[in-house]
Amino acid sequence: MSKTQVVSRTRVIKAPAAAIFEILSDSSQHSLFDGSGSVRGTKGESQRLALGSMFGMKMKIGAPYNITNTVVEFDEGKQIGWRHFGGHVWRYVLEPVEGESTRVTESFDWSSAKSPLFIELMRYPRKNTKSIEKTLDRLAELVEAK
Repeated sequence: MSKTQVVSRTRVIKAPAAAIFEILSDSSQHSLFDGSGSVRGTKGESQRLALGSMFGMKMKIGAPYNITNTVVEFDEGKQIGWRHFGGHVWRYVLEPVEGESTRVTESFDWSSAKSPLFIELMRYPRKNTKSIEKTLDRLAELVEAK
């Protein structure tokens, strides 16, 4: 039996998928909805993300550092996912629901990680589950306020 290497949470947000996707696909807005507290800002120019886009982020987990991500999943208005050198993927899937609301699922997928054992030893799945919940709350606050 294979072990699941994905943690995710889902929340219905009272906003159209297109409005949510605009925020997710704008690297300069990532620090506004990040629930982990580690994303500090964009490194370099802000850009509208697309499949293959590379974007730099200023981060801080203990000490400040910079990281470059690559968009590896992209379906306009429906799904976006990116990864960095570690190989794991952060993914957002958007599904319209009745009215002007959207079911948003954020996932941390370490099935393609270069060091899944390190991720598990550091308890990132458990930590990231809590951060995902906070991220979805912040994303809802951001788009529902508009």
